Amino acid sequence: MLCAVYKSRKKSDTYLFIERREDFSSVPEPLLTAFGRPQLVMMVKLDEQKPLAFSDVAKVKQALKAQGFYLQMPPAQTNLLDEHKAFLKSQSEPS
Repeated sequence: MLCAVYKSRKKSDTYLFIERREDFSSVPEPLLTAFGRPQLVMMVKLDEQKPLAFSDVAKVKQALKAQGFYLQMPPAQTNLLDEHKAFLKSQSEPS
């Protein structure tokens, strides 16, 4: 399956996969508004033998077939302060 991948100019590390280049008809208008003007990054052949960097190929293909698009959001950021507090707490507790 071949699809087009667009990046958001408003949201960093956010990508939109669609079935056909320049065909945003299946993407809800509120999502396109939040996404901003899409910028084509590449055309990619989705193949389970060649994994994507941050998304599961099977999930992307399923979303494309079911809704006509797939939105890839950036990975959740780790709150280093919370991790540090948890570490300090674990060090102060008796064993």
